[in-house]
Amino acid sequence: MGEALLDIRGLSCLREQGHPLFSKLTFQVNEGDIIVIQGKSGSGKTTMLKCIAHLNLYEGSIFYRGQTPKALGIPNYRTRIFYVPQRPSLLPGTPRDFLTEISSFKARKPKSHAASSERNYPIDVSKAWGIDEELWDRNWSNLSGGESQRIALSIAVGLNTAEVLLLDEPTSALDPDSSARVERFIADELRSSESHLKAVLWITHSEEQGRRVGTRFLRISLNGCEEETLPEP
Repeated sequence: MGEALLDIRGLSCLREQGHPLFSKLTFQVNEGDIIVIQGKSGSGKTTMLKCIAHLNLYEGSIFYRGQTPKALGIPNYRTRIFYVPQRPSLLPGTPRDFLTEISSFKARKPKSHAASSERNYPIDVSKAWGIDEELWDRNWSNLSGGESQRIALSIAVGLNTAEVLLLDEPTSALDPDSSARVERFIADELRSSESHLKAVLWITHSEEQGRRVGTRFLRISLNGCEEETLPEP
């Protein structure tokens, strides 16, 4: 096996009171992985993704293709390791405003996908998931939870700069059919030679979804993390 996409070593995060939320998380993310993140409510799953995205303070080391985020440059790192929150409706303005703004960043240049050089590609992705284009001009706060989730994820996928997506319950507000379409699309992107996407870390509380999408299963706790195998249904 070649060099890991992500190498997480001794990752720890403290609560505001100084007590550890989790500590000494050590694992690797390799090409083709869809790692389903498991753990009790409050165990720090979302915080862990934010730490990996360099959005939270943490202790320990993170290496992306052998480089630290600071060595690569934080803006460049965040285009390659992309965090998608569960509730993007907290963003200001409209989805189109957000897409325009982040598309203008110097660090965010489309890779390998001819269509992603056009700003409309994320919109095309969202249409495949049942999102009408007029929704891109509504304020995030005026979108339903399912609409917000699909649009945010279509931006993350459609910009096609991320090699690793960090997904925080990305389909929790979707009906089963919409969820299945999103799952299939992401799986197809991982297999596509034209896509930049190489791996996914995916938080889900649905054991059924975990079985469908996961290639590896990681349970985190206060004292570390360990690989798990889901029990047979």
